[in-house]
Amino acid sequence: MTIEAERTPPPASEPNVFATLRGGGRIWAIGAIRGEVARLHALHIRLAAECKPGDQLVYLGDYLGHGTLVRETVDEILLFRRAYIARPGVGLDDVVYLRGTQEEMWQKLLQLQFAPNPGDVLRWMLDHGIGPTIAAYGGTLDEAFVCVRDGTLSLTRWTGLLRQTMRTYDGHTALISVLKHAAFTDDSTLLFTHAGLDPSRPPSAQGDSFWWGSSAFSTMSEPYYGFKLVVRGADHRSGGVMLGTHIATLDSGSGYGGPLTAACFGSDGNILQLIEA
Repeated sequence: MTIEAERTPPPASEPNVFATLRGGGRIWAIGAIRGEVARLHALHIRLAAECKPGDQLVYLGDYLGHGTLVRETVDEILLFRRAYIARPGVGLDDVVYLRGTQEEMWQKLLQLQFAPNPGDVLRWMLDHGIGPTIAAYGGTLDEAFVCVRDGTLSLTRWTGLLRQTMRTYDGHTALISVLKHAAFTDDSTLLFTHAGLDPSRPPSAQGDSFWWGSSAFSTMSEPYYGFKLVVRGADHRSGGVMLGTHIATLDSGSGYGGPLTAACFGSDGNILQLIEA
């Protein structure tokens, strides 16, 4: 990796892919939630008390799936955003949402009729926690597999009904449509991702690595493209919270029986506070 590449941040010309955060202030990052609305509500209470004017919030993905209260979790996220941006000195861009594995799978599920082997894809998604989200928006697995058997038109109707049901819940479709692949500070101090990244590739070429991570992420021993710290919200290997020199993981097992974790990062990229619920 060249020195020039190390200093190259994600392209600011891709606002639909990357979110840019203000450097020089405090940033709170919230780990993978996975449908655990009670933990999220408790964490929000803590955040409401701890956040100061000018603080920014980054949700690191996996709002859906696993836990059974998926819709309620999305409602809680939207309600807290509404309350937070109503505070004096807080801007609309001070709350950022990243796309997680669950949200990526949900988007793919809504296009299941285009998959070469929809039955295999559906079973794989179920093994990775998509079931509660299907149920939350009015679908059943029995109906899904019947539609898989009946063909493309049946699947198209089924996914269309899921979309239609989701639209009946205020703000849910809008939230999914604004999710970012990653977020970074404009001073290139911090980079936030969902499940990590491939250290050998630039931010603009990560592709699915943002959602599925890379086995090389946990062994990173030098700054990635000039960023002091890369923070991820999910660890598919369930290694727990990890705070290293150049990487940090905030997945404490929410959705799998563990708590939900958030961390506050200072202007220099160091962790100032760690809270959980």
